[in-house]
Amino acid sequence: MRMKSVSAISLVLAGLTAMPAAAEDLTTWLPTLSIYGGYQTATNSKVKVSDGTHFNSDWEGGSFKSPPYWGARATWWLNGMGYDNWGVALDYSHAKVIASDDTLNNRTPGWSHFEFTDGLNLVTLNGIYRFQKPGQDWTPYLGAGLGINVPHVEVIRPSGKTWDYQVGGVTGQLMGGIDYRFTEHISGFTEIKLNYSRVDVDIDSGDKLKTNIFTGAINVGLSYHF
Repeated sequence: MRMKSVSAISLVLAGLTAMPAAAEDLTTWLPTLSIYGGYQTATNSKVKVSDGTHFNSDWEGGSFKSPPYWGARATWWLNGMGYDNWGVALDYSHAKVIASDDTLNNRTPGWSHFEFTDGLNLVTLNGIYRFQKPGQDWTPYLGAGLGINVPHVEVIRPSGKTWDYQVGGVTGQLMGGIDYRFTEHISGFTEIKLNYSRVDVDIDSGDKLKTNIFTGAINVGLSYHF
């Protein structure tokens, strides 16, 4: 009985000793969670409608108007695989584009409203490389990714109204920035983010609307590192 008791105690002690290492392994695979906002705009683009309507739209971002531009990201750094500087990130941004007054008043045939403002939602899977140095709080990084755009299509024209979410098509993303570590778990960052979105959506009367939108943003955000 005594030998069995000693063996049981030894197993418990061994388990308690291994717990910190197991916890450390777990945190290696927990994501860095980030949230950001900033200034976002877009270049003009050609708009084509299947009924034969063609025009150039000047876009405005309206970053700070409700609903504002914002984004969130989860990044898994590949420390556990021996690639400390590489990461995989799932990124979402609530981008927005609003047709200018000049576009609506002078270029469209009677359209009174044309926006993707709730929003031009972008979801991308990205690869990220960070330029880490021991003892350095500043860490530059670069990233690129692919995904989809899900615009809230807002079109009001003489033939009808469209007001719904649709899958628009493919989106590509490039980003680069600098992260500054305030504490072990908290850091702040600023970055530039560029997106290309191929938008192909349905509007009223059975028509299709197509346009290619380039958006750019200057972001400021905070991250939590597990």
